[in-house]
Amino acid sequence: MIRRLRANQSFRVAKALVLVCLLAGVSVAAVKGSGILFPEWSGPTAGDYDKPTADMGQKARAGRPWSVTTMASSIEGKPIEGKPVSVVGEVIDLSCYLQVGKHGDKHRDCGQKCAANGQPIGLLAEDGTVYMLIDEEHDQRRDGLTNFRKQAIEHMAHIVRVNGTLTQVDGQNALYVQGYLKKQ
Repeated sequence: MIRRLRANQSFRVAKALVLVCLLAGVSVAAVKGSGILFPEWSGPTAGDYDKPTADMGQKARAGRPWSVTTMASSIEGKPIEGKPVSVVGEVIDLSCYLQVGKHGDKHRDCGQKCAANGQPIGLLAEDGTVYMLIDEEHDQRRDGLTNFRKQAIEHMAHIVRVNGTLTQVDGQNALYVQGYLKKQ
């Protein structure tokens, strides 16, 4: 009886070890599967992750990550939770990156044309995380009174540091950038 209990316990321990090893292997495979699409295809035009070529956006305050117009335009004064962040990454044209994996210097001209014609602009972090970049000031953005897009187009394929307010909704990352109001 004792032998049978010990054999049963040994079997359970062995089974648990196999399960742990299997889960570890799947986790490693998942980590290796993420990252920048086609990383060797084309490097950035300027900057690197240790020394970004520029800083974009004003730092958002922890106690107040949203502008007055965003707060006023939100439903019942409650915008989506936002977190002040600074993220270093390559400015990309989201449409081409998510469709065919293009980024970097070889794609700079195409990315600038796509963004100039209204395609969404993003930021590609070193770990492969993609953020959509959006002007933060709600009313001014809506009314065409911001010039963030122009600055982002100039920095297409450059590695920059972007300061802003991060939201995450259903797996989508959006980084809202303040400080690009047009002078009137």
